[in-house]
Amino acid sequence: MTDAGERIPAIRVMMMPRDTNANGTIFGGVLLSYIDQAGAIEARAHAAHRYVTVAVDRVEFRAPVYVGDVLSFRARLVRVGRTSVTVQVTVEAERFHDPRMVVRVTEAQLVYVAVDDERRPAPVAVDAD
Repeated sequence: MTDAGERIPAIRVMMMPRDTNANGTIFGGVLLSYIDQAGAIEARAHAAHRYVTVAVDRVEFRAPVYVGDVLSFRARLVRVGRTSVTVQVTVEAERFHDPRMVVRVTEAQLVYVAVDDERRPAPVAVDAD
């Protein structure tokens, strides 16, 4: 298991038939939506702000995802700037046909900016863990 396997997932979800593309695998866009949510959950866990996604620096789809797979979206804070945070999200699939088989399927790095009530960038003060 990877180093990400030691962290509690921000999100766990089972992939359903509505999430598939014409090839019978899960749409990358469905995964990106959950990745964005997981990253925002992690950012908020360290500094309670409203965040907007400003960049997805890198996404790697390493293996396909199938209907019935249970995905774990694990996130970790990798950088804190003045008004932004960078979060790494790793996605692992427990295969439907064998839940003991866990495969890293996707990774992404996202940048979020904290915003105030007027939606302007706000300073980030990260809580000490």
